Amino acid sequence: MGTPEFAVPSLETLVEHKFNVVAVVTAPDKPQGRGRKPQISAVKESAQRHHIPVLQPHNLKDESFITELESYRASLQVVVAFRMLPEVVWSMPELGTFNLHASLLPQYRGAAPIHWAIINGEAETGITTFFLKHEIDTGSILFQEKEPIQVNDTVGVVYDRLKVKGAHLVLKTVRAIEEGKYKAIPQEMSGPLKPAPKIFKETCEINWEQTSQKIRNFVRGLSPYPTAWCTLRGKVYKIFQVSFFDKNETQNSPGTVNTDNKTYLCVKTLDGWVSIDCLQPEGKRKMKTEEFLRGNKI
Repeated sequence: MGTPEFAVPSLETLVEHKFNVVAVVTAPDKPQGRGRKPQISAVKESAQRHHIPVLQPHNLKDESFITELESYRASLQVVVAFRMLPEVVWSMPELGTFNLHASLLPQYRGAAPIHWAIINGEAETGITTFFLKHEIDTGSILFQEKEPIQVNDTVGVVYDRLKVKGAHLVLKTVRAIEEGKYKAIPQEMSGPLKPAPKIFKETCEINWEQTSQKIRNFVRGLSPYPTAWCTLRGKVYKIFQVSFFDKNETQNSPGTVNTDNKTYLCVKTLDGWVSIDCLQPEGKRKMKTEEFLRGNKI
């Protein structure tokens, strides 16, 4: 059960290692673009290549879906980047249902664990497999692996690493469950928990009254998607990359814009300045700041 590109390596790995994937459950096709043509999920595309039956329920409690799912008599269900499941679904297989989550649980429970780990300046994240239960992301842990976050990593870079690492952990978990060689360990709370809630457009607006380091982490944690943004001179810009800017001017208030209209575009933060290095103006393509300044003045 999965939908985005993150879930594809896990499916492909199980198929490659000759596990009998009897069916795939994914999101319904969504109309996209000007022509509103139906767009299939990355997981559906992979399943079709391997001639695996695909189920696309709108309602996971629908009786016809439950009946169809039961007909496949799956002994185990694997969930990677999918919706919250009702108990009638996750309790169906005799061996249970486990989920792959892109954090070291119990930290960063929620829909956007990679984004929030980088936004919060973490030096490490990881992946976890765990059995599903009623409360989201709280089930007993099967396996975990750590992954360092490098100082220049963006969410896109870490996402790509974790989807591959996650596929290996899914394979390890399936084999362990098949052989009955695992320990399901209840999640232990040690200190305050850091949440990873779903990210909305308003979440992505840059607050210049934060420190330069926090702003840099914020931009990295949203690049390339859904992307941090700000308003400069009344126009909205997506911001893909910023760096620390050495400028002695300290009298300006946070949010002050300074540029030579040739090589740099910097903004005052709470404790210094950051340079906007890569941006995308409304209705235009993504570009380096120097290229932008060749055709635009601020």
